[in-house]
Amino acid sequence: MQKKTTAPRRQWLKTTLSIAWMAAACGGLGLSASTASAQATYPAKPIRLVVPFATGGVTDTSGRLIAEQLSKRLGQQVIVDNKPGASGNIGTQMVAAAEPDGYTLLLGFDGTLVINPHVFPKVGFDTVKDFAPIGKIGDAILILVSHPGVPAKTLQQVIALSKTQSGGLSYGTSGTGGTPHIAGELLKQRTGANLTHIPYKGGGQAMIDVMGGNIPLVYTAVAGAIQHVKSGKLHAVAVSSAQRAPSMPDVPTFMESGVADFDINSWVGLLAPAKTPRAIVDKLNTELNAVLNDPAVRERLNTLGIAASPGGPERFGRDLSRDLSRYAAVVKGANIKAE
Repeated sequence: MQKKTTAPRRQWLKTTLSIAWMAAACGGLGLSASTASAQATYPAKPIRLVVPFATGGVTDTSGRLIAEQLSKRLGQQVIVDNKPGASGNIGTQMVAAAEPDGYTLLLGFDGTLVINPHVFPKVGFDTVKDFAPIGKIGDAILILVSHPGVPAKTLQQVIALSKTQSGGLSYGTSGTGGTPHIAGELLKQRTGANLTHIPYKGGGQAMIDVMGGNIPLVYTAVAGAIQHVKSGKLHAVAVSSAQRAPSMPDVPTFMESGVADFDINSWVGLLAPAKTPRAIVDKLNTELNAVLNDPAVRERLNTLGIAASPGGPERFGRDLSRDLSRYAAVVKGANIKAE
């Protein structure tokens, strides 16, 4: 009797499990198809590009250029939304908490993403965990310039001169914790140069003071110094990029000037919230690279002092992790804290 009742039960269980499995499989296929369809039609509405700074600066201007060009290629408007505050932390935190659907993007800046986490007690986001890198837009090459009256003309002469100054040789930057400040502190740590940082509230006043002879040196972006170098009001000591700046081919790099493995640029890039579907990230990366390979766009970025840097999400992610790690040691060694 027991065999007669067990067999039908086994058959019933087998049939039931088969039906359940098929239903689950069909449901999964339906979900996958739905997800694939949603990604294939992306974007189906305007995209918000959060710029975590006020209007008018180089970062904002580069973001608006990219937004304009992506709008043409994606067939949907990319709207720039300026959310300034706390050195970029406020707008960046907003994107970190946004829905990961590809409709809220971040114009990322190196100062905010890889320096702020070390100089602020709390930033409200995790650079590695909270974002999906899409691609770097470009590098803003940094340069060390001096007043023409400073007797040291080469980088090695500047370092040597600094060591003869009891109070150090002053260098101005656009502010505490910015990439030029980090670069200056790294130069001190690598070479033993006796340099004293003078932070300004913006690069403009620093440039005025170095041209007026109030300070001997300024570490800044090439875009802010090039016209003054060409007019003879400033002397170009060296650029801290791996290669010479295309706009200033006669100015040597720090590495050419004897400081090994010294490659520091400021940069801007495009990021999405973490968990944004990979298909959307890839589509945005493809379109961003197409924009950056356009000669007209590259020329417009060059006028802003930004060298276009097309590449994949993984490469940009590696750059983020590298800078986040190496700047941690510099900030700690110099005891840099947000003002």
